Amino acid sequence: MELHGIHVPLVTPFEADGTLAVAALAGLAREVLADGAAGLVALGTTAEVATLDEAERHTVVEVCARAAAEYGATLTVGTGGNDTRRTAEALAGLAGVADAALVTVPAFTRPGEAGALAHFEALTAASPVPLIVYHIPYRTGQALGAAALRRIGALPKVAGVKYAVGGIDQDTVQLMADLPDGFAVLAGDDPFLAPLLALGATGGMLASAHLATGRFAEFADGRGPRELGHRLARLSIAAFAEPNPTVIKGVLHAQGRIPTPDVRLPLLPAGPESVDAALAALAELTA
Repeated sequence: MELHGIHVPLVTPFEADGTLAVAALAGLAREVLADGAAGLVALGTTAEVATLDEAERHTVVEVCARAAAEYGATLTVGTGGNDTRRTAEALAGLAGVADAALVTVPAFTRPGEAGALAHFEALTAASPVPLIVYHIPYRTGQALGAAALRRIGALPKVAGVKYAVGGIDQDTVQLMADLPDGFAVLAGDDPFLAPLLALGATGGMLASAHLATGRFAEFADGRGPRELGHRLARLSIAAFAEPNPTVIKGVLHAQGRIPTPDVRLPLLPAGPESVDAALAALAELTA
């Protein structure tokens, strides 16, 4: 598969009684796709997936699948953990449901680069859908160098990587200079969309793109000026002033797009100052 453009990892909105706000989720999915997103990501970190039960996860995927089918968009489902066997079992359930699976580098276990490679070798042998590697070492505790990512990217059924290493470093430059055939890089750290695109990334999986989706899509498609990239970075920094997705939910609620700004413990709702700052950055961007 070809990965390009902006893919939005959707929040999971909640009603005042704590249940899933299904209608609001469906509305969000359709709004971002209508505004130019190339795809949706269900059950990512932004969805507070760790706090959802099995029935809720099923509902989220079902809602996102309907919206993606309606718009002819890509649906990626977050899957995986630090247990290779259980991750393979979860991947098997995506046949006929998703276009791709977003799979983190094994977290907490820190299996080393060789162990991470063996993990993805086993998953590609078992998966019915292409894999997008989620490389986010400041969450997983497992860093991968450019050479290791290249070896993983060359595996069959690995379509690309959501690249979120917290910046642009030498490994980033080395990786981007020599990508395996068919291996796409999507920006995963929202403020670094512009520099990664300049190095050859084909798009991004960005929680900030809930807000001003069309401007993010415009920039990722090469239709926006450099200054737009700076303004998008300012919005992204404001959107991540508190733990994700608390500020984004606060903004979506202020816009009337979700019924509450609520998150589930251990997250706490964002403070009003952070939400106001993100709204101001958004107003500057859309003025």
